[in-house]
Amino acid sequence: MTLGHFAYANNTNRFLGAPELDCQAFAIAGVPFDGAVTHRPGARMGPQDIRRASLMLCDGIHPHFGVSPLGHLGDAYDMHLPNASPLADVRAHIQRQASLLMGRHHCVFLGGDHSVTLPLLRAAHALHGELALVHFDAHCDTWTDHFGEPSGHGTWTYEAMAEGLVSPMHTVQIGLRSSGERAAREYVQDQGGLIFTGRQLRGLDGTALQPVIAEIVLRLKGRPCYITLDIDCLDPAFAPGTGTPEPGGLSSSQLLTFMEELSVLDCIGMDCVEVAPAYDHAELTSTAAATLVWTYLCGQVAKHP
Repeated sequence: MTLGHFAYANNTNRFLGAPELDCQAFAIAGVPFDGAVTHRPGARMGPQDIRRASLMLCDGIHPHFGVSPLGHLGDAYDMHLPNASPLADVRAHIQRQASLLMGRHHCVFLGGDHSVTLPLLRAAHALHGELALVHFDAHCDTWTDHFGEPSGHGTWTYEAMAEGLVSPMHTVQIGLRSSGERAAREYVQDQGGLIFTGRQLRGLDGTALQPVIAEIVLRLKGRPCYITLDIDCLDPAFAPGTGTPEPGGLSSSQLLTFMEELSVLDCIGMDCVEVAPAYDHAELTSTAAATLVWTYLCGQVAKHP
């Protein structure tokens, strides 16, 4: 695969300092688009800040999994995207470039706002068929329109289900807590999926999370699974640098427990979205995002060394 589809990044700003993508099993790619946000823009700058924050992870050996993705990982840099074009055109570009990558590598995509997940799911579905979905977020993203717009970063889950990209029975949402009408907030559950709200998860950590994790694993195990991580699932105390912060979210330790324990699922890819560096403080958000992506990669490498 040639790297001509992707923008240049310098040698010191690849994820974990990994080499350019060639024939490695795992790939990192940035999706620098935030043209569908409804509040604060800036997530298009997320991929580069997540990469910079990842450089503090030293040799990359994970303390739980005992492995490093280095040696298995290449960085494809950022997608070239027509940011001033209509959303449908941008998504077509994302899907086309993601398909090239997913056909050859196990991919992690760095957003960008959450509207980029829909074309990533379209590319994944073309390869793997109907997907299981783990969706970490403060927001349900199941609105049928976005303040009058037919599609945006708050509609993609509804659209993915409507298109048959993901199985409703095998969709799990974790951390929801924003305001919204019941039809949207509980849409996934009404379709047969699972929702674990921020309120339900308050005070649960470590072993106290195991019944929740066991229920998710029982439901999703054995199906190709995509994980999408909106960084605003974390409480703003842990991730202030995002476009639509919502108090009362998950802690970093809770989310790391989920990422570690859900590594047993049959994951085929992941994205981490909505990191907006302009609103960050002391790189808290980009560091959290880098650590969560690294944890996902290590969990997958540990299964497939």
